[in-house]
Amino acid sequence: MQFLNRTAELDRLDAVLRRPGSFAAIWGRRRVGKSRLLLEWSSRHDGLYTVADLSAAPVQRQYLAEAVAQRFPGFASVEYPDWRSFLDRLRAEAAAARWPGPFILDELPYLLVADPTFASVLQNWLDRPGPRPSLVVSGSSWRMMHGALLGAGAPLYGRSVEAFAVQPLRPGILGNAFPGSRPREQVSLYALWGGTPRYWELAERFGADLEAAVDALVLDPAGPLHDEPDRLLREETPSASSLRPLLDVIGAGSHRISEIAGRLGKPASSLSGPLATLCEMRLLHREIPFGSPPRSGKRSLYRIEDPFLRLWFRVVAPHRASLAAAPREPRLAYWMRARPALESLAWEELCRMATPTLHRTDSPTGALGPWEPAQRYWRRNEPEVDLVARSVDGERLLVGEVKWTAERRRRHPPERPVSAHLPGARDAEVIHARFVPDPPRRRSGVPDIHEVSAADVLAALR
Repeated sequence: MQFLNRTAELDRLDAVLRRPGSFAAIWGRRRVGKSRLLLEWSSRHDGLYTVADLSAAPVQRQYLAEAVAQRFPGFASVEYPDWRSFLDRLRAEAAAARWPGPFILDELPYLLVADPTFASVLQNWLDRPGPRPSLVVSGSSWRMMHGALLGAGAPLYGRSVEAFAVQPLRPGILGNAFPGSRPREQVSLYALWGGTPRYWELAERFGADLEAAVDALVLDPAGPLHDEPDRLLREETPSASSLRPLLDVIGAGSHRISEIAGRLGKPASSLSGPLATLCEMRLLHREIPFGSPPRSGKRSLYRIEDPFLRLWFRVVAPHRASLAAAPREPRLAYWMRARPALESLAWEELCRMATPTLHRTDSPTGALGPWEPAQRYWRRNEPEVDLVARSVDGERLLVGEVKWTAERRRRHPPERPVSAHLPGARDAEVIHARFVPDPPRRRSGVPDIHEVSAADVLAALR
């Protein structure tokens, strides 16, 4: 698959080279495209890309020396007794060749597992005066990267000129990866693959044939993504496989911490740490209703963040034994039963994601913005609202109904979402909107309800 849409990340990495000898770090969950980003950036700047292996420190130095020798012949002809000697030789070779870098070290956590002192050695190397190549490190383990870089007591704290997480690809560029697909089809693609570049790459050859793609890649026990969640947890450093039961329970429909604890037979107080870890790994998302304080925990809901993992825990996890023995048609039947709910959830998610950037499109709702990030609203017996957002100037409140299917619109006359009970509704102008992937050709009959289509949403998410 062609390299897509990492302009902002490339610009931030380019800024590193404007300060000779700088240090930068990036991280992100597996499959999100960190290595592809670094390889692309390295090729544009005559860089040296290396990747660590999960092995013993002497073997790691040997492998990395072989990679460095591609630029500096003879670098691997000696044995390095420690990391200090390795880094000093790299510094000397770069200075002699007047090579400014970048030197890219992918999978830093593997080195930290094998030798916890590596971060301190690297700190001393960076702090020593004199010329050195610019260095960029990367890692998939948020916990280890935080321990080495971001925590106030971390050895490398405060030394990076750039440090950022690589996020999934923007849903608005799905059309680039799947040419010819219509906006509604792109929402369906997002409900399967999310914004994970590796999944897009695997699905690209199937185009818009979702049945063939989901069966060959996910449902078939021989498919490359059939065991993906277990692989993601196992490859985390250290392994996060012990957190799998939480994902199973949440993926099956338990979202409140009390429900999760009840299903697992554990006290709710014991789950705060594991849930926070899964949120940090971008596997879970903690959702709070509109108007609640950010740290409020009483009404929090925990949901699987990645659309592909939602699919897996809804379809694959509860049917592993059946999928192992079933032919194609029964396998697809499991997915078809879950498909409407998964696509509806993905559509809601996309609408809320798009709200802060709707003002960049031709949507009338966007013209009334810009809007702050959107949230759902729920409280006891009050009507639930799919999408609520304040305007940046605080003068308007966007209240949206999000519908994936057209059945309800045909059977029931459109109505404005109930909004009087929403926090701040009495002090702001309320703007009503209906988010429907394919708005009807005829207007709804309610003139002050703005309709936002899938084309509008995806345009805002480019």
